[in-house]
Amino acid sequence: EVQLVESGGGLVQPGGSLRLSCVASGFIFSYSTMSWVRQAPGKRLEWVSTITSGGTTSHADSVKGRFTISRDNAKNTLYLQMNKLNPEDTAVYYCTLGDNTPRGQGTQVTVSS
Repeated sequence: EVQLVESGGGLVQPGGSLRLSCVASGFIFSYSTMSWVRQAPGKRLEWVSTITSGGTTSHADSVKGRFTISRDNAKNTLYLQMNKLNPEDTAVYYCTLGDNTPRGQGTQVTVSS
């Protein structure tokens, strides 16, 4: 059974940073393309970042230059380093397989002064 457990969210001031983590199990993590998506209150699910099994990354224009996706295959863990956060980044963040479908509970990120 695929399990994805996100953590690392919280309340941060504008301009601050957070690092999200996602521990994966139930599938061969090192072979899998992984992504982060987010959902803000009242809005549709939004793709944020993707990393392939080979380490190629891509980011949405809204986060490019501020967010970095990475992975540690030895730890079956996906990361999202988020810098220069602004209130528009407030959302529940989910890690997903390549289908961009949330499976876990997500982690809440709130950017507010």
